[in-house]
Amino acid sequence: MKGVLTFIIVFSVVVIFHEFGHFFFARRAGILVREFSIGMGPKIFGHQSKDGTAYTLRLLPIGGYVRMAGVGEDETELTRGMPVTLVLDDTGKVSKINTSKKVQLANGIPLMVESFDLEKELLIAGYASADESELLRYEVLHDASIIEQDGTEVRIAPVDVQFQSAKLSQRMLTNFAGPMNNFILAVLVFILVAFMQGGVAVTDTNGIGQVMNDSPAQAAGLKEGDKILSIDGEKISSWEDLTGAILAQPDESLDLEVQRGQQTFKTEVTPETTTVDGQKTVRIGIQVPMKTGIVDKVVGGAQQALANSLTIFKAFGDLIMKPNLDKLGGPVAIFQMSSQAAQQGPTTVLVFIAILSMNLGIINLFPFPALDGGKLVLNIVEAIRKKPLSVEKEGLLNLIGFGLLMLLMILVTWNDIQRFFFQ
Repeated sequence: MKGVLTFIIVFSVVVIFHEFGHFFFARRAGILVREFSIGMGPKIFGHQSKDGTAYTLRLLPIGGYVRMAGVGEDETELTRGMPVTLVLDDTGKVSKINTSKKVQLANGIPLMVESFDLEKELLIAGYASADESELLRYEVLHDASIIEQDGTEVRIAPVDVQFQSAKLSQRMLTNFAGPMNNFILAVLVFILVAFMQGGVAVTDTNGIGQVMNDSPAQAAGLKEGDKILSIDGEKISSWEDLTGAILAQPDESLDLEVQRGQQTFKTEVTPETTTVDGQKTVRIGIQVPMKTGIVDKVVGGAQQALANSLTIFKAFGDLIMKPNLDKLGGPVAIFQMSSQAAQQGPTTVLVFIAILSMNLGIINLFPFPALDGGKLVLNIVEAIRKKPLSVEKEGLLNLIGFGLLMLLMILVTWNDIQRFFFQ
């Protein structure tokens, strides 16, 4: 249960932060965000704010999404022959259209839809009940609402507030904002972890930090601030060299050359094998030196985010050069890693959130249809051609891209199931 809850929290935080980036910059560009949802599936709660966005909470607590006017499948919910109820304002214009059987509106006018245009002309026409002797026509307010069949109330989407009506630069920023938010989240989380840990590890040194009580290092006379110059005659210049030499010879006596201030001395230490969080490890009881200043923590957190992003890029480069499904992980792999992180404590969970967020940001910048990177490529093509691709061509590209992504997700998920449960 703890693993499931951790998976939900980790995945949802990363996805919602991504979607909030699109939401924030779309709003600034004058694009109508019709819905901002937390969760997926059937609606539990919904509220339409004065800014025109419907904020909803949905049944499946996995991720979330934004619906921007004129993007993807965000199309008019009306069809010819559909029974609806209209609410008129004092001027006789339509302020609300109800298509849902779940919602009853007082003083509503029943109408059987014959024709409509909620994007340009802002008109709706139809017949009262079953009486087809007179076609009734109504003007629709620019900021009118429509109640969808599941009861969600959203604004209609006139063409001037649709995504394509915004400036090209604003659309590019809106497309980039999701991955950008993932990078920002990763940096903020790594900075938070640095504060939680009391500082930032200094790994490019042969110095040692705190010495644990009743440890082999304490028995050998080591103290915080000492520098280990060599182990068994091998020069030590970094923390990586130090830990590597210790791990290489568990339960064997090591000859250390140590510098303390201006003096050097020799001592012996025998690493011990112990179990931490269910995993065996070899240690002598020393901790990595830490920079504890506020600026050090902020800079160190940002550097940690950069280092992890470079590692991810290297991993993707290796995947491209040597394709292998085992190098990819889908929801099952994320669940497994979330469960493992939960067992190791909140700090590990936060680090996992940061790394997953960085992964999502980088993946979304790939120039592939249906991903944010693919949309940015189309924006660049539009800038070169001085006109966008037709809606049909862009829709076909996104459909093909989405289909290929779903196929890849199925293959990766099946491979994860085979790897984690049947091997």
